[in-house]
Amino acid sequence: MNRLYLLTGSNIGDSLTYLHQASIHIQEQVGSLVAISSIYKTAPWGNTNQHHFLNQVIELKTKLTPEVVLTSILRIEQEMGRKRIAKWEPRVIDIDILFFNDLIMENNELTIPHSLLHLRRFTLLPLSEIAPNLVHPALGLTVASLLQKCQDISLVEKM
Repeated sequence: MNRLYLLTGSNIGDSLTYLHQASIHIQEQVGSLVAISSIYKTAPWGNTNQHHFLNQVIELKTKLTPEVVLTSILRIEQEMGRKRIAKWEPRVIDIDILFFNDLIMENNELTIPHSLLHLRRFTLLPLSEIAPNLVHPALGLTVASLLQKCQDISLVEKM
């Protein structure tokens, strides 16, 4: 079984419901739930001219490959109404692969670990809640250490 960490986020409509629905779809289509973080209200990152997000990290066990996981989460996003028009735009749901075992990979479709996770407090805080001792395979630091070193000071508060 593979160990998978996903970040979910929403800042359009009933974000709390969308996170819950995404979690259900992910468990039905991707793998079995191991742990789930609290939900965090977070400031937008990248494009800051939009509403705050709700974010959550989900840990799963899966038999799927990273490529099949990506296909599945993109399908879930589309089924839930996500439209991809511009980078860092407001969205009904966003699902990012953070880690897949200790895999390091990069191609045109997929980068694992997520290339920006160590720079984003809104990712590191919920991740550290459920996996503080998880080691970033490329950086060699635990999630707790990455959070401590993170220079992002944007709003991240537990709901």
